[in-house]
Amino acid sequence: MAAASHALTNDADQPIHIRANNAEIDQDQQLVIYRGEVQVDQGSLRVIADEMRVEYRDQKVVKIIATGAPAYYQQQVEGDDENVRARSSTIIYHTQEERLDLMGNAYLSQEGNEITGDLIKYDIVAGKVDAKSESGGPVRMILQPAPRTD
Repeated sequence: MAAASHALTNDADQPIHIRANNAEIDQDQQLVIYRGEVQVDQGSLRVIADEMRVEYRDQKVVKIIATGAPAYYQQQVEGDDENVRARSSTIIYHTQEERLDLMGNAYLSQEGNEITGDLIKYDIVAGKVDAKSESGGPVRMILQPAPRTD
């Protein structure tokens, strides 16, 4: 994966737009559950899932948990770069830290580089990836060579 990536600087400061077939709000638990064709957009970030749980504290979203068969994530990390794309059974987006946890048949792709495993932790701001395989299978990576400067 890229050595250092920075999400578009204004994504985290943008409002979060959510649409779904239905929503359930629990103010005591500071939780909103969306079900059916759920889509979240925040700047260039997009998450699509079957169900999504949004946890908030002090009126600010702190965590989005998306589940699906699979759930999808994409975001443009720098102005003209290709979008980072991910999919897994569960995607946990930690909004304050701008960090993703991909769990269950996890896949992450950036600029032609790909990684698969049971669990992928992706620090969007630092561009760091930690992948594990807990089912006994391997973590797999496809890395593109650096462009030649002949």
